[in-house]
Amino acid sequence: MVLEKPIYLDYNATTPVDPCVLEAMLPYFRDSFGNPSSTTHSHGWEAKLAVENARKSATRLLGAADPNSIVWTSGATESNNLAIQGVLGPFLDHKTAAHLITTQTEHKASLDVAHALERRGLEVTFLKPNRFGQVSPELVMSAIRPHTKMISIIHANNEIGTINPVSSIGPEARRRGILFHVDAAQSAGKIPIDVEKSAIDLLSVSGHKIYGPKGVGFLFVAPHVTKANLLTGLLYGGSQERGLRPGTLNVPGIVGLGRACEICFERINEEPQKLANMRDQFIAEVLDRVSKAGAKSNISAQLNGHPKDRVYSNISLSFHGLSSDVFALGLSRIAVSAGSACAAGEPSHVLAAIGLPEILAHATVRIGIGRFTTPEDLQVALEQIEAMVENQRN
Repeated sequence: MVLEKPIYLDYNATTPVDPCVLEAMLPYFRDSFGNPSSTTHSHGWEAKLAVENARKSATRLLGAADPNSIVWTSGATESNNLAIQGVLGPFLDHKTAAHLITTQTEHKASLDVAHALERRGLEVTFLKPNRFGQVSPELVMSAIRPHTKMISIIHANNEIGTINPVSSIGPEARRRGILFHVDAAQSAGKIPIDVEKSAIDLLSVSGHKIYGPKGVGFLFVAPHVTKANLLTGLLYGGSQERGLRPGTLNVPGIVGLGRACEICFERINEEPQKLANMRDQFIAEVLDRVSKAGAKSNISAQLNGHPKDRVYSNISLSFHGLSSDVFALGLSRIAVSAGSACAAGEPSHVLAAIGLPEILAHATVRIGIGRFTTPEDLQVALEQIEAMVENQRN
């Protein structure tokens, strides 16, 4: 007996690989399997050309000018580590005072790095966001100290979808000579990004968030950062990626990520608007139906995150008055998340930072929509939520 799979609505955790991406990858498993570091024969040349073409596609998606600004990694977690540790680690090694500004609502891939460096002597300011999970440029600038070396801000929050104003923060940071790092795992390919206009020095991306394969990503490194040797690699053992990320390159994965970047670039104006419309309609219907169904039993729903400045894929909802048992069993037909996939089982630091009580955090669901989500999928989700409220009433 084959169990029917639930409808997939967890696009913020990961996305399915686009068929066009898979098609682009397959030849590099079978025929064009060379090592791009092998420079003495055509197998290596062919692989290297594919890697460089993918580098151009990633550059184009970010509005960057130099393809050499892309450093391939295993994903945004590694990219965040490379950016934050690679810039700030040398200051600590040389016992030089250094200060990092970040937020309480960063992804664990950045927060845990900040805490680890803090134990080594780094000064860190964790900014508290407003009730929508957003930090203002004024708040960021007010935290600057004479020895501030980096500002690291998540672009779109992975749990509640709120978008931070990175395009306003970057120019202010650059004017003060402070490096600006952006975690764009949830925003790249969904929100137009221009690293030049936004004065972004370092930016992290994961392939599996934009319909590419898992296990591959990149770090954008602005040319002036490389020229001034402001970034140090974390690994040893080879000269690949200018020594910043040694090891044999994952050619099929890189090709897939490059193709995923191309597709997102081609659809950056059409796809986000279409899905944002679906998201907004769904949110409105959920709030209305829960209000009507739960009126007699004091059950209500609220949207977490900014009502407008949010990435199209994210719908975070908390339900007042639902027992944990009903909530746990109520969404069996849809694949959704209770929070971040990287912090499963842990209390949400993001919901706590925006002031959500713990009891409400335990009745919070994150619904993620994407390229292959249909209106019928969301209709099933609506029915599931209505049924959940009705079960609580009974």
